[in-house]
This record gives sequence, structure tokens and C-alpha cells, in this order.
Amino acid sequence: MRAFASVAVLSTLLALPAQGEAPKAGNFEVEVVKDVAYYEGKDANKERHKLDLYLPKGQKNYPVFFFIHGGGWRNGSKNGFARHGQTFARHGIAFVAINYRLTQHPEHVQDVARAFAWAHANLGKRGANTDLIFVSGHSAGGHLAALLATDESHLKAHKLGLNNIKGVVPISGVFTVGGRLGKIFGDAESCKAASPMTHVKEKLPPMLVLYAESEIAGLGKQAEAFGAALAKAKCEVKVVKIAERNHGSIMSNIARADDPATKLIFEFVAKHAAAPIVPVAGPKKAAP
Repeated sequence: MRAFASVAVLSTLLALPAQGEAPKAGNFEVEVVKDVAYYEGKDANKERHKLDLYLPKGQKNYPVFFFIHGGGWRNGSKNGFARHGQTFARHGIAFVAINYRLTQHPEHVQDVARAFAWAHANLGKRGANTDLIFVSGHSAGGHLAALLATDESHLKAHKLGLNNIKGVVPISGVFTVGGRLGKIFGDAESCKAASPMTHVKEKLPPMLVLYAESEIAGLGKQAEAFGAALAKAKCEVKVVKIAERNHGSIMSNIARADDPATKLIFEFVAKHAAAPIVPVAGPKKAAP
């Protein structure tokens, strides 16, 4: 089994490589591909059915961080995450930022499933290991990431399943839908079906659930309750409250490689990705 050092050693990996040496994590050149259409059917939306790619250029067998933006399911865009994409790709992890239709449930999660299916079918051609796709999102995107990874029906529509998700990182997500959100999600039965908490069961993908110390609308309590339910179902889960962050700053700071939340994400990917390119591989031990 490959051993991974703590991300405390990440700073030691940032020095530029000597001439002729392969670049270390933190120094990979980044290839950016914008506005790729992941769905081109008759009802395709020219703006919303698009995604952006940030790839570690020239590398092979790297993991993928598939990211869903927030914005209350009615706002937001993939365009605000270029810095995040650069940070992840420089450290050997592809970053896929997607758009989705800003309408009503279940169109949001249907689009997320479409984009995931596109990534699974196509990123291998660009060097990624499509067995190592990690799904994440912030706020409304955190909800959609968790829903995709708990309600398998959306992936089954594309002949995929939960086993195609290597891990999940919901950030400041919503796990129980109800109340004023009924305008977006429909009646009580629809809200229940749209709640990741409803679909908690055994053998879900590993999850790292992050939330801010100063959260909004009880999202911290939702995160803790979701984590407890996953643990009760014997799923692998870690719930972490990020100190000195609010609902917005927890996400904006993840663009920094030295941020506590980013380090946790890098550790999580390193733990579950049996790939040669990971951001936290430490120095080799001296021979005895």
C-alpha cells in the first residue's frame, strides 16, 4: 500500500525543479479548456450545458475533482473558479467546473449527472484516470454533489453507478431540503426525494463533509447530522468545521494550496487515489 505523508510537507514541494527534472506537485503546467459542451441534444442550453477543464498538462493517470458551483440553485457560474482550477491542476489533480440549468428540481441534478457522464467518458482521452473522479460542490453545489452520490438513479440514467464516484466533498451543503425551498423543489414528497439525507444507506462513496465556523441557515447542524447518519450506516465519512471561515470565505480560500480546507481535500484525494500523481507525497524514508 502506498504511504502518503501529511500535507504539512506540501510547502517543500513548491521549489522549481532543476533543469531536466520532471516537475514536482505544485509545479505542473496547467492546460485550460473552456466552455466544453457536455450535452448537445435538441434542448441543450448553449450557456448552461458547458464545463471548463483545468488539467495537469502532459501528465497521465491523474485524479479528477469534479466541481459544482453554488448560488441557491438559481444563480452562479463555473466562471468564478479559475484560481481553484489552477491550484488543483498545478498539484496533479484535474479540476472540472460545470454549469447546470438554473431552473427547478430535478433538472439541476440531471445536468450534473450528464456532466459527470461526459467527464467519465472523455477525460481518459486527456490523460485522466476516470476511475478516480471525486465529486464536490459548494452550497447548492454541495447539495447536488451529495445527491448525485446518494441517489443512484441519476447516474443510472447514463449507465453509471455510485461505484463510479471515488469520493465526495460537499462544502457548506444542504442535506435536508424543505421550507422555503419548496418553490425550487416542489411539494413535500419532492423535497424529501431531493434530500441527500433521505438516501443515506450502506456502501456509499467515502465522504469528506466540510462547513464553515460561521455558517448560514443551520448548515453546520445539517452537515453534522448528515455525517452522523452516514457513520450510522457504516459509510466512511469525516466531518470538519473550518475555523475562521464563513459561508463564502470557506470556498474562496480553497483556491489557496496552503488553506486548511484545501489541505484536507488534498489528503482525502491522496488517501483514495491509487495514482502516481498526488499532491502530498512526502520525501522517501532513508534506508536503514
